[in-house]
Amino acid sequence: MSDAKTIRVRVKRQDAPNSPSYWEEFEIPYVPKMNVLACLMAHARNPVDSGGKKSSPVCYDSACLEEVCGSCAMRINGVSRMGCTALVDSLEQPIVIEPLAKFPVVRDLAVDRSRMFDALKRVEAWIPIDGTHDLGPGPRMAEAEREVAYHLSQCITCGNCLDVCPQVNDRSDFIGAAAISQVALFNSHPTGKMNAAERLEAVMGEGGINDCGNAQNCVRACPKSIPLTTSIAAIYRATTMQALKNIFGK
Repeated sequence: MSDAKTIRVRVKRQDAPNSPSYWEEFEIPYVPKMNVLACLMAHARNPVDSGGKKSSPVCYDSACLEEVCGSCAMRINGVSRMGCTALVDSLEQPIVIEPLAKFPVVRDLAVDRSRMFDALKRVEAWIPIDGTHDLGPGPRMAEAEREVAYHLSQCITCGNCLDVCPQVNDRSDFIGAAAISQVALFNSHPTGKMNAAERLEAVMGEGGINDCGNAQNCVRACPKSIPLTTSIAAIYRATTMQALKNIFGK
């Protein structure tokens, strides 16, 4: 546990999407049990660098501050994680903060996660309903199935799983573990099963599940401990069965 009176923070900054990046270091007063976002907030109240030069508040995304919204994902000391749950007392200094590297930078630590959200649209990660009248209570699920589905439903679309995946890069269209796991979630739902084939066809295409290299970095980086590799294995089996159905028409 750090007993320093100040906290040294080093942030990789970028003023605009097409601007060059640069590093800025600053110090803030130490407060026990503060997280990384608290460091950025403290700097925003007095935006000066370590040399006393006037700076500007660091731009970053955040909302809930309790690891629910998924928006404050960033690289902290080289690890893709959530800024709201990264406690200063457990981090080496200077605390090095960078934006997620697999998404385009909007400004400073704020990134464009469109790649991930487009993948969710591609696999139709929702349950389609008519919406014009009350359908009543949904079908019941067995407790064992519901428990598995609950874990998969905890995805907060932070993007950490994509950031640590070697298959997610400028040369690949791989959709990533988050979208594949959502296919497993919605295909397990009694109503969602009606569109299971469509979702499986989506992940059987270019950039789909066959592009997974089985590095298993995703499951270690997930802040909600979602069994992503289990989902990937399940969808591998499901797409194989779907391919056989497509061949034999059954």
